[in-house]
Amino acid sequence: MSEAGGGRGCGSSVPQRAPWSLVAATAAFCLVSATSVWTAGAAPMSREERQKLGNQVLEMFDHAYGNYMEHAYPADELMPLTCRGRVRGQEPSRGDVDDALGKFSLTLIDSLDTLVVLNKTKEFEDAVKKVLRDVNLDNDVVVSVFETNIRVLGGLLGGHSLAIMLKEKGEYMQWYNDELLQMAKQLGYKLLPAFNTTSGLPYPRINLKFGIRKPEARTGTETDTCTACAGTLILEFAALSRFTGATIFEEYARKALDFLWEKRQRSSNLVGVTINIHTGDWVRKDSGVGAGIDSYYEYLLKAYVLLGDDSFLERFNTHYDAIMRYISQPPLLLDVHIHKPMLNARTWMDALLAFFPGLQVLKGDIRPAIETHEMLYQVIKKHNFLPEAFTTDFRVHWAQHPLRPEFAESTYFLYKATGDPYYLEVGKTLIENLNKYARVPCGFAAMKDVRTGSHEDRMDSFFLAEMFKYLYLLFADKEDIIFDIEDYIFTTEAHLLPLWLSTTNQSISKKNTTSEYTELDDSNFDWTCPNTQILFPNDPLYAQSIREPLKNVVDKSCPRGIIRVREESFRSGAKPPLRARDFMATNPEHLEILKKMGVSLIHLKDGRVQLVQHAIQAASSIDAEDGLRFMQEMIELSSQQQKEQQLPPRAVQIVSHPFFGRVVLTAGPAQFGLDLSKHKETRGFVASSKPYNGCSELTNPEAVMGKIALIQRGQCMFAEKARNIQNAGAIGGIVIDDNEGSSSDTAPLFQMAGDGKDTDDIKIPMLFLFSKEGSIILDAIREYEEVEVLLSDKAKDRDPEMENEEQPSSENDSQNQSAEQITSSSQEVDLVDQESPEESSLNSEPESSPADTDNAASVSASEQNSHPTENRETASLDGECTDLDNQLQEQSETEEDSSPNVSWGKKVQPIDSILADWNEDIEAFEMMEKDEL
Repeated sequence: MSEAGGGRGCGSSVPQRAPWSLVAATAAFCLVSATSVWTAGAAPMSREERQKLGNQVLEMFDHAYGNYMEHAYPADELMPLTCRGRVRGQEPSRGDVDDALGKFSLTLIDSLDTLVVLNKTKEFEDAVKKVLRDVNLDNDVVVSVFETNIRVLGGLLGGHSLAIMLKEKGEYMQWYNDELLQMAKQLGYKLLPAFNTTSGLPYPRINLKFGIRKPEARTGTETDTCTACAGTLILEFAALSRFTGATIFEEYARKALDFLWEKRQRSSNLVGVTINIHTGDWVRKDSGVGAGIDSYYEYLLKAYVLLGDDSFLERFNTHYDAIMRYISQPPLLLDVHIHKPMLNARTWMDALLAFFPGLQVLKGDIRPAIETHEMLYQVIKKHNFLPEAFTTDFRVHWAQHPLRPEFAESTYFLYKATGDPYYLEVGKTLIENLNKYARVPCGFAAMKDVRTGSHEDRMDSFFLAEMFKYLYLLFADKEDIIFDIEDYIFTTEAHLLPLWLSTTNQSISKKNTTSEYTELDDSNFDWTCPNTQILFPNDPLYAQSIREPLKNVVDKSCPRGIIRVREESFRSGAKPPLRARDFMATNPEHLEILKKMGVSLIHLKDGRVQLVQHAIQAASSIDAEDGLRFMQEMIELSSQQQKEQQLPPRAVQIVSHPFFGRVVLTAGPAQFGLDLSKHKETRGFVASSKPYNGCSELTNPEAVMGKIALIQRGQCMFAEKARNIQNAGAIGGIVIDDNEGSSSDTAPLFQMAGDGKDTDDIKIPMLFLFSKEGSIILDAIREYEEVEVLLSDKAKDRDPEMENEEQPSSENDSQNQSAEQITSSSQEVDLVDQESPEESSLNSEPESSPADTDNAASVSASEQNSHPTENRETASLDGECTDLDNQLQEQSETEEDSSPNVSWGKKVQPIDSILADWNEDIEAFEMMEKDEL
């Protein structure tokens, strides 16, 4: 039995460096023992049914592969709706998605080792001959280094691995003489110029014919790459070095991994999504286990398995500890900021994180793997497929589904680890859904919208490379496969590399640089290839007990049994449960009921009140169900208010000297006063009101007359402040948060609500700024006295005429000003972290007395996790404000170009210091919606 990652082995007899006999891809550790445990706890699927399902998978593959060969080959991919091949340049561009296409018969290469796994050896031999005869790797086309590595280089190496295996068996491939390996080596050398950077991180794209930075290459100007793009090379490149003896490939891949490790955020041990390939600066500072990072973690652990280098395991364990500490919120996996890991960066998850339970199986951390997998399965049962992204309350965020295989991958590895026939039923569901909803006459079509069932004319190569491989292996017995799958490890594209490479051509230095700058927790090394008596503590229903509380996590209706119990208790005289619409935060009886339901009230530092449910703290299971329903009602109430009251965020743009419109501050709107989206923007100089809180008649009306008044939040209603400054002659108002240090990058934006009375008398525009953004205006006033701003629905282009008019006339003044300016790269400040309006959340903050919160209670859907056991439901109570977190998804691209750049002179040092800190966080949100998954 192999040890799949260090630490504890499968029983006491396993040596420290045992052969990798059971590490097929993500290691089916302790499989025999696990199976014997689980068959006692669930009805096993009969061999006849498993064979039937396996044959069904074979027929489905034949349908997809046959139609590709008939209608698309030698094109890269099949377009299953129009029954033709997708050729780069002949179809409308799909952006970055097309970077996987290189006119090298992508689907055929990606499917090579799948043919052998499915026991189609004759077809495999024919396919290899077609690759050698028809495929050209010297095309004048720009391709993704990442995609070309995992799909084409990995496909060639996987095909070579199984070709030499078949040749050794003596029946097939007797003519084979490493031709696929020679093609892989040729491709490897074509990818090497991408590593010509000071950091060692590769450029994201390369021209197969002309390389990098030549005029004909049409690439080489990029500055950023994703972490997974740079960190998912080591398996293929090391295998190429081990197969050929050319060490340069493994050396380059190791250097890239070393650099990423060096650049991790040291306090959190997390990495960001996007990094500058020249400077090593993090461009996007959000961190998760999904798109942009996923396979970086996967390859650290698998590099240890394949290459036996302990430093890779130590790095993975360090990252894994951080993931479980900050990102894992069972059963959810939510992105956080690398420098503020307690702050969630998103209110949604992407489909690529579905691979993570499978990786946790290799790690040996089974419980969270079961929990996350079950949550994902419940989402699939609701939508038939896993949406490309979905919110924390399991609504669709991005509705596409390009037939991704990651969930099937995790299902296979959980079955191999537990032997629980439940996962065979999960696989059966996947097969049924594919045939029922995705199958078309010419193959299988991606889902354009899982809600409507509409199709997209797309069948990606990974569908054949991974999906059918994992589904077939799920139902296959060992004798159904013509080779021992446990002698191989799967790459991220499910290509097979032999484990004996760990002892072949070991010419790379294995100096352990990890422990030089990190202290490792020894507990990270437990639970890898664990003893099943510890992993499954003498309980054949262990996995079922973990899954059961998550059965209704997506379905918000209460189980009928609970409803009947509640009805009986009502008839016996018990009080009905507390409803969200009746809840009053100041009612002691209501607070006591919340406590009984396992719901606690938390007062946040920024003034908000948050509800958190831990079902295990409830007085009884019925109370826990009541608490869950209460939280869900709060979410629905929030959603209803959100639809009724949503307004987009606004902009405060400083247009006077020396800013000239280059500074744009994100502002929250008001539900009263002049609507800036329907009327022309308001422009004027700013002045502070007296009293500063604006809660009584102003004592300095002459100072605010014809100007935009600055007022501080607190002590009275927003509408009252607006009336007082309007009566003093102000043409607009900016309310600045009184909570010192608050910022729009760390707190959700909200809109200022009225006071429950008629607010039609308020005619001026009112906007809200958090403390940090407000300080920028206040510091500017102290520095320049006269500060003019523009209140608008979105940022306007800066005025070059005004900028020219303000230039100093004397040569010396001009030189002095030039010396004071900072020539840094411009940074665009987005108004908001964009998200679909129907899925944005609602948070609120009480402006006046606590009693005001009783009038409009609501909940933040973005901060809740809806599962009844080990459950944490969170909600923020509404007062006078409603959240505007993540809106205007469709406007993100159109507003991008109009967002002015931020540039500061050294003369404005206090503002510069504030802005630098502010931008550090806002960059993490800036491109969140722009990424291709």
